[in-house]
Amino acid sequence: MSETNPRDVLVVGGGVAGLTAATFLARAGLDTLVVNAGESIVRRNAHLENVPGFPAGVNSRLFTDLLTEQADRSGADFLTGLVVDLDVLGTEDDPLFEATVETEGGEETIAATRVIAASWADASYLEDTGVELRSAGSKTYVDVDDLGRTAVSGLYAAGRITEIYHQTVVAAGDAAETAITLVHDTGTAFYNDWVTPEGYFTGRGREVPPACEEIDADERDRRERESREVIQEFFADDHPEPQRTHPSLVEDELGRLDE
Repeated sequence: MSETNPRDVLVVGGGVAGLTAATFLARAGLDTLVVNAGESIVRRNAHLENVPGFPAGVNSRLFTDLLTEQADRSGADFLTGLVVDLDVLGTEDDPLFEATVETEGGEETIAATRVIAASWADASYLEDTGVELRSAGSKTYVDVDDLGRTAVSGLYAAGRITEIYHQTVVAAGDAAETAITLVHDTGTAFYNDWVTPEGYFTGRGREVPPACEEIDADERDRRERESREVIQEFFADDHPEPQRTHPSLVEDELGRLDE
């Protein structure tokens, strides 16, 4: 992709934080690409039991699949590959970045006006960008403000890479806040991303705010039916992938257990 036609946002990392950020960004109408290599650490959990909305818990691999489906349905694009370098080409007022990505087919360069680093636990591609990094043993953390901005204009970070707590819901919430901050920073018209009953705004003589939608009863029922069908399909059978553990415990690079 040329620098004259960059993506609105490049999200580096396809775990809980990256996928959550991508959903909010794409729903706001931003051209969003998620680049991911490997698997999210959350897939090592034997059973997720502290995520809101799942009273009896949920299979961790299935949960990540659901996040991917949601980001995809929201309009995000995906590329399997490893970001090995990130060049800062723009200015403070006009950000532009170029990422070098290693894929199975070779090396690609991707231009984007904004970047969210959500790549726990890889921060090596950020070393020459000017962001503030802190090493802690084998981990490297990115310094951000209270809303996910780094010291480099247009470059954000979300999730465990910012040294937040290690819970799935915390990573998701942090990424959502960072994504909404990015949306506001781009000047994109955005309110609260609500889908409301018909007349909620217009019935009070108000225009429907940006990133909101009013739907009538028929459309509400259609969406509810669709949501049930999608969830039922995902939960119909046991997850086909084996349980993961820490890769150091087994002779498998993904930590797959032979069950």
